[in-house]
Amino acid sequence: MQLGLSVRKIGMTRVLADDGTCYPVTLLKAEENVVIAHKTREKHGYCAAVLGISKVDTKKLNRPRAGFFKALGAEAFRSVRECRAAAEEELPAVGTVVGVESFSAGQYVDVTGRSIGKGFAGGMKRHNFGGLRATHGVSISHRSHGSTGNRQDPGRVFKGKKMAGHLGDVQVTLQNLKVFEADAENALLVVLGGVPGADGGSLLVREAVKKPRKTP
Repeated sequence: MQLGLSVRKIGMTRVLADDGTCYPVTLLKAEENVVIAHKTREKHGYCAAVLGISKVDTKKLNRPRAGFFKALGAEAFRSVRECRAAAEEELPAVGTVVGVESFSAGQYVDVTGRSIGKGFAGGMKRHNFGGLRATHGVSISHRSHGSTGNRQDPGRVFKGKKMAGHLGDVQVTLQNLKVFEADAENALLVVLGGVPGADGGSLLVREAVKKPRKTP
C-alpha cells in the first residue's frame, strides 16, 4: 500500500535531462508524515491509516484537538488526514514515517492543493468567454458576458450559469504528473510541470489513479 504524502510547495525551476532537453519542474518539500492510528472495519466500518502531519506544541492547539491526540497517546500534529486501505493487513504499523522514498522517478502522481484566489473576475477571465463585438453598436460592454437567460419562458436564470464571480481559492487536483526525481536525502520531490497553489502552500501527493504503477 502506498500512502499519500503531504508536502510544501517550494516553487518552480527548470532541469536539464541527459539528452539536453530542458523541462519545467516544481520542487516539493516533504513534511513530517507519521502514522498515528488505524481505522478498522470492525470498529469504524472501513480500513484506513491516520496520519499526523508536522509536529506542533500542544499549547498551540485548542482543548478538543489536544484531547484527540491525548486519547490516541500520540504527539500533537498540525493536521491529520486518513488514507483508505482495502484490508487491515495493508495498513502500516503505528509510528511508521512516510517519506519521499515511497515514490520513484518516472512514476505518475496526482497532486491536490488549493488554487490561488483571484478575487472577483469577469466572464472572459473566469470562463474564457469571447466577449462582445469591438464595434457595430457595442459600447462600454465589450467584455461583458451577454444574455444570461430568456424572456417569459423560463423567466429566470438557471442555477450554475457561467457568469462573473469569485475565481480561484478552490481545491484542485492535477492528475498524471510525472515524477522527475525523488531525493530522499533532502526530502525533495521533483515533478514535471506546475501544481496548484502558491509557493509555501500545503499539497497532497498520491499515486495516480488513472495510470498503473510500473513494476520493475
